[in-house]
Amino acid sequence: MAHKASQDRALIAEFQQGNERAFETLFARHRDQVYTKLYLLVRDHDVAADLFQDVFIKVVDVLRSGRYNEEGKFLPWVLRIAHNAGIDHFRRQKKMPMSRGTEEFDLLGNIAQEGPNREDELIEERIVSDLQHLVDQLPEEQRDVVHMRVYKGMSFKDIADSTDVSINTALGRMRYALINLRRMMAEQNVSLTLD
Repeated sequence: MAHKASQDRALIAEFQQGNERAFETLFARHRDQVYTKLYLLVRDHDVAADLFQDVFIKVVDVLRSGRYNEEGKFLPWVLRIAHNAGIDHFRRQKKMPMSRGTEEFDLLGNIAQEGPNREDELIEERIVSDLQHLVDQLPEEQRDVVHMRVYKGMSFKDIADSTDVSINTALGRMRYALINLRRMMAEQNVSLTLD
């Protein structure tokens, strides 16, 4: 695995120096895994093929611009882009207008949907993943307060006792964490809504 990662690193460096064949090798090495990931998400070969092209266009853009910084983690990075592309596909589908049935013909009108569908689950997973990624970028004291409050359900008094600070300090850290999260969401264009 480490050998493959170092080969990927070398190919990325060659591509960034203008060797197009290096990217062809990188692409050939990982295309099957990326396509499979997309197909398993959308369950449609045509949609998966379209998303596959979008994913690799984005990968090429990021590599050429020099913004790639996932040292040694090329495949997981590309698979995350693919996962996000699948989620974005479902989000776009939700925004598309649906055709309505008529009184005489309403094929789906009487079918009740029980519980969340797979699209909603994928979108929710993406939201949770995006939020966790943002929380991980907070300063340690703010991150700890968020984890204790949100993930562990602790009261601010318990957080203050646990971290050996006053309640006001714990509240202040939470306030600054929320301010920072909003700022990061705006900077990174992250939306934490289902629509």
